[in-house]
Amino acid sequence: MPDLSGLRSPYAKVGRLVYFGRMLDKIRLHASGRLPAEYVANLGETRPIFFDARTARFLGVGYDELRARVVAGGPDEAILAWAEGRGPARTDEDCVVWNRFMVKLGWRDDRSALLTQRVVEFGLAGKPIETIFDLIEFDEGRDPVRDRAWEQV
Repeated sequence: MPDLSGLRSPYAKVGRLVYFGRMLDKIRLHASGRLPAEYVANLGETRPIFFDARTARFLGVGYDELRARVVAGGPDEAILAWAEGRGPARTDEDCVVWNRFMVKLGWRDDRSALLTQRVVEFGLAGKPIETIFDLIEFDEGRDPVRDRAWEQV
């Protein structure tokens, strides 16, 4: 397993949003040359259905612009405030809907077949994986079911 220190759970929130902190971690790790190679292809907006691209679109900022802001430094909350100030205003309700959407991707949707395939590819058959977030968690050595990770959201 690659060194994943410094890469938080997708369930962890920054401000009102899940996944955002993980995206910042990936940007920082990549900038420092410490992001595992298998994670690099998922960066940015090249794959519109992947989490980085979706998150940038939700915030209404370009990924490259966000990446430049992250690399410039500062705490997560300041970067989120910067992003929120550049994109359209999001209500608390918008953020609740966003979070619920993100944590349930792969569960009875267009990503379900891919999720099933990835579970097998990652050697995680038999684990109680129902979503892409669950797959990430188990793949990185965390147990979202035991920890009831969705309750953080």
